[in-house]
Amino acid sequence: MASFSMTALARSRTEGKQLLRLALPICGAQLAQAGMSTVDVIMAGRASATDLAAVSVGASLWVPLMLFMTGTLIGLTPIVAQHFGADKKALIRPSVHQALWVALVLGCAAAGLIWALVEPVFRFMDVPPHVASLSTGYLHAVAFGIPGVAFYQTLRAYSDGMNHTRPALWISLIGLGVNVPCNYVLIYGGAGMTALLGDYTPALLTSLPALGAVGCGIATALAMWVMCGAMIMYTHRARAYRGVSLWSKPAAPNRKLIFELLHIGLPIGVAIFAEVTLFTLIALFIAGYGEVVVAAHQVALNFTSLLFMLPLSLGMALTVRVSNTLGQGNAAHARFVAWNGVGLSLGAAMINNMILLATASWVVTLYSSNAEVQHLAKMLMYLAVIHQISDALQVNMAGALRGYKDTRIIMAITLFSYWVVGLGGGHLLGKGWQGVFEGLGVYGYWIGLIAGLTVAASLLGLRLNHISKALNNGKRPLDTVTE
Repeated sequence: MASFSMTALARSRTEGKQLLRLALPICGAQLAQAGMSTVDVIMAGRASATDLAAVSVGASLWVPLMLFMTGTLIGLTPIVAQHFGADKKALIRPSVHQALWVALVLGCAAAGLIWALVEPVFRFMDVPPHVASLSTGYLHAVAFGIPGVAFYQTLRAYSDGMNHTRPALWISLIGLGVNVPCNYVLIYGGAGMTALLGDYTPALLTSLPALGAVGCGIATALAMWVMCGAMIMYTHRARAYRGVSLWSKPAAPNRKLIFELLHIGLPIGVAIFAEVTLFTLIALFIAGYGEVVVAAHQVALNFTSLLFMLPLSLGMALTVRVSNTLGQGNAAHARFVAWNGVGLSLGAAMINNMILLATASWVVTLYSSNAEVQHLAKMLMYLAVIHQISDALQVNMAGALRGYKDTRIIMAITLFSYWVVGLGGGHLLGKGWQGVFEGLGVYGYWIGLIAGLTVAASLLGLRLNHISKALNNGKRPLDTVTE
């Protein structure tokens, strides 16, 4: 028994190291991309309150649309990872080419939707005219970069599936490095450059106009295309991809391969869109409680979301590891890989919770000097201790199920858990039921969110156990997953 336990522990450590080797660069890339959004908000806010409002309102429209698009393209990762695990590299190139065709359509469609719908949406939302005008210009600029994001995400999914997650980290840092100076030049114009560089400001820069929020949108689009170009160059030249010959000859659109990608990817896109809109709607619902509550909610959500990057990255890496193992035809080890990854995510959540409990009182002071905001944000962070565990478990179980290409069930569970339990339950608890119980305000919404994530983790856990056991016991043929 002792020997068996030591063997299992050794397997767990070996697999854990492989998972972390994939996950840590993904985590760095996610943080770099989150840094771009943070820089946009900070630099636009320093320009003016109107520019900040324009960027914030605009981002609430294009970011969910982009995440739906990129979530759909993530469906390429398990396809490539299974072919790579099965050593069938000849099948990778046509699958990636079909994903690039899909990316072209999705990228252009998303950009077109932004151009066509932004003004009617702002009228419907009754956005103040001066904010709507600036935000429209910001969104029109960002729209030019959306196709670049689609191509970048496709190539990133290809690279991740080939077990090369570091390129996304370095290229995301390049994107951040482009975004910051471009933001400064375009948002603040010549006056801003003169204030920064003084007499050393080049004459060409001193005459630049300050574009504010519109300049922020242009800088974002430029960073998107630079990241796309860098990923194209890297996948073309790096030795790691030479066995695939991705750029040797374009493949014509193939209905079967495109359907396979959409069959896997569209439910992922819908699930991610549902999660993003959940948080957006909660923010809208609590807006009526006043600026202190809104500020505290944003502080707690921002910091806990930052900590959540590691569990999220583990889930993305787990998709690759499970897919690789299934591609090798080893259903038993794939089951071990999946549950070992879920266990590791629980450990990551525990570490996050220790950080939360140890730093909550100090962190809130960095965000706000208002004592009421600090107190409420700290209370919400303590609630987030439960939130972190449920969220880490559900995102990693979903990651493992994506490795099994079992994405439609993720979509169904996500829609039910987030919208019915999380949003519906949170709204009921927040507002209360007249004559039955008083509303809990923002606490009610956070309790509903925790309940939704817990239900999602429970249902996804049952599904992961069912599908992994069925494949392991031969009750479901392995080729239904790997082909």
